[in-house]
Formats: sequence, C-alpha cells, structure tokens
Amino acid sequence: MTKTLLEINSGKEVSIKKINSNIEICNRLREIGFCENAKIKCISNNGSMLICEVCNSKFGINDNLAKEIFVVSSN
Repeated sequence: MTKTLLEINSGKEVSIKKINSNIEICNRLREIGFCENAKIKCISNNGSMLICEVCNSKFGINDNLAKEIFVVSSN
C-alpha cells in the first residue's frame, strides 16, 4: 500500500516508490539519496517536520515535501 512519507510513523522503515515533484527538487533529492527503491527510516514525525535517515545520513524534511514522496513498507 502506497503512502506519503508524511503518513509514516516514527521508527518505521519504508522504501521510496515515487517522487512527485518538480524536476529540480526530484534531482536534488536523488543527489542526497532519496531515490526510488531507497530505504528510509523515519526517525521523528510531528506532522509538520520529519527527520529521516537515508544512506546513513539524517535529513529534516518539511511536510510539503514529505507529501510529494510516496513510499511502501520495506517488509
């Protein structure tokens, strides 16, 4: 079942299915490791800001961007 990254609870690990944003944002996200099939762990999600771990690095993502990243359970 596909969800947005914003809908993922803290502590959950997911895989990116699709990024639905403009080309510049998509390219930048891919440069830092947010690419299709990448595993992401949601460290913290308070509904307006997420802290995620991808490729052994932690990133803060605002809610608007998190709504454009579609993920599936990595289990």
